[in-house]
This record gives sequence, C-alpha cells and structure tokens, in this order.
Amino acid sequence: MKSFFKFLLASVLGVLIGFTLIFFISFGIIGAMIASADKAVEVESNTIFLMKFDRPIVDRASRSPFEGFDFFTMRPLKQYGLNDILDNIEKAKNDDNIDGIFMEVLMPQAGISPLGEIRAALVDFKESGKFVVASADSYTQMGYYLASVADEVYLTPTGLLQWTGLRSEVMFFKGSFDKLGIEPEILRHGEYKAAVEPFMQEEMSDENREQIISYLGSIWQVMLEDVAGSRDMSVEELDRITEGLLIRSDEAALEYGMVDGLMYRDDILSLLKEYTGVDEEDDLRAVDIDRYTRVPEERSGRRPQEKLAVVYAEGTILPGEGGSDAIGADRISRALREARRDTMVKAMVFRINSPGGSALASEIIWREVELASKEKPVIVSMGDVAASGGYYVAAPATKIVASPQTITGSIGVFGMLFDISDFLDDKLGITVDVVKTNEFADIMSVYRPMTPAEREILEDGIENIYEVFTNRVAEGREMEMNRVNEIAQGRVWSGYDAREIGLVDEFGGLRRAIEIAAEEAGIEEFRMVSLPRIPDPFEELMRAFSFDVRARLLGKNYGGASRYYEALKGAFENQGIQARMPFDIIVY
Repeated sequence: MKSFFKFLLASVLGVLIGFTLIFFISFGIIGAMIASADKAVEVESNTIFLMKFDRPIVDRASRSPFEGFDFFTMRPLKQYGLNDILDNIEKAKNDDNIDGIFMEVLMPQAGISPLGEIRAALVDFKESGKFVVASADSYTQMGYYLASVADEVYLTPTGLLQWTGLRSEVMFFKGSFDKLGIEPEILRHGEYKAAVEPFMQEEMSDENREQIISYLGSIWQVMLEDVAGSRDMSVEELDRITEGLLIRSDEAALEYGMVDGLMYRDDILSLLKEYTGVDEEDDLRAVDIDRYTRVPEERSGRRPQEKLAVVYAEGTILPGEGGSDAIGADRISRALREARRDTMVKAMVFRINSPGGSALASEIIWREVELASKEKPVIVSMGDVAASGGYYVAAPATKIVASPQTITGSIGVFGMLFDISDFLDDKLGITVDVVKTNEFADIMSVYRPMTPAEREILEDGIENIYEVFTNRVAEGREMEMNRVNEIAQGRVWSGYDAREIGLVDEFGGLRRAIEIAAEEAGIEEFRMVSLPRIPDPFEELMRAFSFDVRARLLGKNYGGASRYYEALKGAFENQGIQARMPFDIIVY
C-alpha cells in the first residue's frame, strides 16, 4: 500500500511540475510575441515596400499577435487594417530608404471601396517619382483593378486575367419556405426596401432590379474610368474588350495592353534589383506591411497636444457592446462620447462600414453623433457600405465623405416575423396552445399567424420609425422632407450618385476625411487617436481561446456558401423592426 501511495504522489507531483513548466514556458513565449509585435523596425537604403494582398482587409486591424490566431492549426489568421495600409503608403512616399513599391496582388479580400482608397493612395505615392510595380500569377477582376494603378503590370506566363464586368446575384428562399410550411409576415416602408424580397418572392421586383442596375452601372463606370486612365486606354475600348470577353489568355492580356509583360518570378526579382541598384547576385531588400507598420515615423519638434479622433464602426448595428465585427450601440456611443468630452480632441472622423441593423441601436448612436457635431467638426468617412442604419448614424455629421464606389442610402425600414405553425404541425406533428392574461400578450409569437389588429399595430411602428428616420436625414442634410422622401423609399445608391442627390458632400476615403476634419477645426499639427480602444494583447489572447467553433466548421465545410446560411439565420435572429440594407452586396 505504501508503494501505491508513493507512486501516486510521485505521479501527481510530476504532473504539477509539468504543468508549472508548461505555464512558465508559455508565458515566456507569449511575452516574447508581445515584445516582438511592439519592437521598432529599421529600414536600410534601397529597400522595396512589399505589399502582398493575401489577407482580409478591414478598416482597422488589431496589432496584437493573438488577433485571429487559430489554436486548431497553431497559425495566425491575421487581417490587414486599411488604416495601416494607407499610413504605410504615405510613410513610404516620404521615406528616403524606400525606392518603390512592389505589389503581389494574389486575391484581395476587400470590397471595391477600400480597394479604391488604396488605389488613390498609390496614385498620390507615384507623385514622389518612385516606382510601383505589380505582379500576379493570375488576376481576379478586383485584383486587376488594384494592380492597374501600377507603372508596370506583369502576369506570369499562362496565367489568367479576369475582366468580365460586374454582376449581382440574389438568392430567394420563398420556395423553400413554402415546402417547409413557414410563412413570413412582412411589413415595410419603401418600395425599394428589398431586404424582405428573398422571403416573399422568387425573383427580383422591378424596383429592386432598377436600383441594382443603377448602382452596378455607376460603380462599373468608375472602375472603367480608373483602369482606362491608368493604362492609357479609352473607356470605350476597355468596355469593348469587356463586352467581347476578349481577355481569354495571357497573350490576349498582353496584346490588348492590360499588362506590360509576361514574366516569371525570377524575372520580376531581377527587374526590381535593377530598379534599386542591387547586384544580381545579391538579395533584394524588402519590407512587408507588418514590419513597415512598426517603422517609426520621423517627428520634428514637440509632440502636438491637440488631437483628432477617428472612431471606427464596422459591421451590423446591434444593441449592446458588439465587437470588432459588429457595431454595438453601447460601445460605439461610449467611444463617440469619450471623443466629444475630451477637450483636446478638436475634430472627429466617424468611419462607418455597415449595412445597418437595429433601428433602436441606430437611434442611440445617432444621438451621440448629433451631440458631438454641435461641439466640434464630425466628418463621416463611409467605407464599402454605409447604408440604412449606417446612413442613419451618419446623417447629423458636419460633412459626409464617400468613395464613388460606396454603397449608401437605403433610407427605409422593414419588419419581419415568421409563422412556423404549419411547419411544426404538418412536418413535425407539434401543436402549440396558449393561455394569456391580455389580448396582445403573445403579439410577437411565431406559433400562429399575425392577426389584422396586430399587423396594424406593427405597421404603425414601421411608419413611425420611417418618419423619424427621414426627419433625421432632413435635419442633418438640411433638406426638405419632400426631397428626402423622393430619394428614400429604401433605395440603394452608389457613392457617385449619392453626391449628385445630396446624400454625400465629397468624394474621398479615410485620409481625405481626416484632412477635412483638420481643416474644419483649423488645426495643422495634431495627434491621431483611434477609438474604440483596442484591448491589450492578454485580453485578445483570452478572447482567442474562446473562438466560435460553429463558425469555423461552417466556413470549412461550406466555404463561400456559408454566407447564404448566415443570411437565412440572420433573418430569423433579426426579427422585429430593422433599418438594414436589402441584402449583403459583394462586388466581383
């Protein structure tokens, strides 16, 4: 017996010592990762700034080494922050050690609007006289749109270049609901408010088709003009190439002037060595986006005391805290309030990238934007999408800046409930009975059809919120209500058209919005403050450990089709009154 306890205690002690060693080793590794993430980087002369677009691009990415870390594969799944990319391009323009930019345009994971912002920053970079070279094994349409801004565009022999024009595909669920016995209960204001169409029709309405043709055509025209200008072609010639699908091979891409040459990677490296004065036998000096972000900018004189705050809001608008991929009304309102109350913050930029969401949450954020704009300049910078609730919260700003490719407007409201009683009874043999104290105690029940009295009550709610929404727009944009109603009705607009009808003041991206904010506040020297504040690396580590397994498995098993599942799931989760986009728009 003594031997048994002796071996048991020895085993327990061994396990405890092992866990202790693992803890301290892990702690040391974590500390080293955090230290390396903050360590400054030095750049030698004749260096190339390497921009490799192989990750998702969001408006602002965390610099924590644990952000997006996959504990299944023990590999980081990082994102690029648009703010970091734009800052780095500006920094490289003025950095004597950077000779030029080389873009490896694999497959940009970003919307058309942020790609347009990066493109505009590269146009500005070229004014320095430094080169920009782009290369890829194959180009997607969005990849080529970005790459075309380069002085020289190269394609790997036998590679493909996609240039086909834009399309919009909408999936409809009505037939599936009919088979299942699920009846959507739809309420909406706005003939263009097409968010509910997939659940009540089998194809697009004429109004929806009209608005899609309008904004797709507007975005495509901007793309044609940008690419034609960069490639020294006419818009008509580029459109002719597209209409005939004439780019069918690498040789055709070269023949029609879409690329400057067909070159393998070793040829590209030799070309870059020639441009930077590096001997063929020596290694090319390059610094990527992650490392160049840690290169400190040169500062002259004292650190400015005055500040300019950029508040980032990205994702669906929801009540509560939200997170980096959802706009929580409490979290964003708190950030806006912090910037408003800080007397050293002389101006604010409110960066919005959202299809909308909860009408109530939008109203809560709207209030903080209104209060802030009465005390200091508030400039809204619209990202890829700033529509419905995303426009609601932008309305009281001092000025609104958007890219021509931004999707905005969608000023309308809808409500949706589901009656699943037939599904439960016919398909599963389940029935539901109810006891209630008052007539409308079960007004939002999904276990029975909506009564005429309940529909009237909910329609009144829709109309009231639509009236509030349009009043917010009329007050913020200083428009007559009749005019707001003409351009509202849930219609989606491109940024290009939105400026024509008065919903947007000026074209530009995040950098231009910052310039306007500084001009409006009358400040030249200032510090940038980003809000909401990003959690420290240890908080990020704890969050990373609690990743969503369901989302990971869904993405792994269904790939790109997972967004259709998420759309259907969101329809059931977002029941009630919503100020949201008609659908998620992805431009290919």
